[in-house]
Amino acid sequence: MQSMAATTTHLLTVEEFRALPEDSGTVYHELRHGEVVAVTRPKLKHKLVQRNLRRLLEEIAEPTSYVDTEMPFRPLPEYELWEADVAYVSPARFAEADPEDNVRGAPDLVIEVLSPSNTVDEMIERERICLENGAREFWVVDQKRRQVKVSTPDGRTITYRSGQEISLWFSNGRTVAVDAIFSADIFTR
Repeated sequence: MQSMAATTTHLLTVEEFRALPEDSGTVYHELRHGEVVAVTRPKLKHKLVQRNLRRLLEEIAEPTSYVDTEMPFRPLPEYELWEADVAYVSPARFAEADPEDNVRGAPDLVIEVLSPSNTVDEMIERERICLENGAREFWVVDQKRRQVKVSTPDGRTITYRSGQEISLWFSNGRTVAVDAIFSADIFTR
């Protein structure tokens, strides 16, 4: 698939991207600005954080909402098809979603767990595009520092650390403890 992308001379649309062969192996692909980008598959520690976040959000979220890991979405209609490490879609938006497509716009909550392959520029751009296209919050989870940076469309950013709790706007005042996000025996090894 990478060789196909290297020979492409025009921007790919989502439909053209979907026609490419399925991913396998150590990478998967996203469509970013009309270009195919290889993304390294996450390691176990990353997946454990994703699992914790999904479980924590599912316990709090409304029954008709949608919470998942590796959620594909289309932050912009034609040339973008990304995967959020973890995402939440409100009941109203989920009811409107086309099951034959992906979530249109960014999910209401997009959570990215930092990986060694992520760049600062990439995270800034993902945050900006998501917050401009439907996300009410964009979280960057930093395993190394055991902290979570939460940004909103109004330009506010708050960093939560061990011992603190993140309030969830969709849950009638319920919170997620930062320590619960990182609560796996693997982190102490």
